Amino acid sequence: MTLDLRIFTEPQQGASYDTQLAVAQATERLGFSAFFRSDHYLAMGGDGLPGPTDSWTTLAGIARETTTVRLGTLVSSATFRHPGVLAIQVAQVDQMSGGRVELGLGTGWFGAEHAAYGIPFPDKRFGLLEEQLEILTGLWGTPVGETFDFSGTHYTLTDSPALPKPTQEQIPVIVGGGGPRRTPALAARFASEYNQAFPELDTIGPRIGVINQALTAAGRSPESLTQSVALVVAVGADEAEFTRRAAAIGREPAELREHGIAGTVTEAVDRLASLRDQGVERVYLQVLDQQDLDHLDLIAREVAPQL
Repeated sequence: MTLDLRIFTEPQQGASYDTQLAVAQATERLGFSAFFRSDHYLAMGGDGLPGPTDSWTTLAGIARETTTVRLGTLVSSATFRHPGVLAIQVAQVDQMSGGRVELGLGTGWFGAEHAAYGIPFPDKRFGLLEEQLEILTGLWGTPVGETFDFSGTHYTLTDSPALPKPTQEQIPVIVGGGGPRRTPALAARFASEYNQAFPELDTIGPRIGVINQALTAAGRSPESLTQSVALVVAVGADEAEFTRRAAAIGREPAELREHGIAGTVTEAVDRLASLRDQGVERVYLQVLDQQDLDHLDLIAREVAPQL
């Protein structure tokens, strides 16, 4: 099985639209399958200059300046947008891209960004996520000419024309999270992909087993859902280059080696092959230095062909 490698960025740490576009175009040119970005409005350390960019506004622009690479969020927060608005946004960007969009959606966790921009942040958010997934898939799946209604605890939709429609027959939905029961059930019900974000490496295989049990209980085959992980990446052609890249993102080489895909090319290949052996089919490479396009080139030339 060929491991699917995607590029994942954290623009809230400080990246203009032009910087993100350059990474997305390099992602496409170098043969990675997708450009994904986080959906945050506040930097987690540092000044975050020039400031945050909205994920779906950004992806709309990138959609018109790329042609083949898939585009999405890992993950949008259910607290940020009403589901009807999000359904319109994602469907429109899917049209603008010619059918290349994927949506990662989660409960949100970063209280400080909500406080900073006046976004409500309720203590209990799983219900919001569950209803949003039901509404999004319901709106997109309603036949043209019919209407969609929904009555839940958090949202009510009445006589919605359920427009616009995405270009894809079904927009892939990515669900993540570490809950023991509700999250696996949610993934089994709505998701085409389950993502583990920055897990401890020895927990990845067991978690895949939990998700597969939920799929079987829901009447789905494990093969119907893609298993993915997101991990930080820092690779060098030699030890000196790796150490330089670690320093550029403010991380210790030993810590990166323990928690990410890091070190020399051989080390990166070995780590990715180990993930594949545990049942991982797709890896989101968290690229923290978006100015270092040579890093992407090295991974595309030296790492990816060995997988």
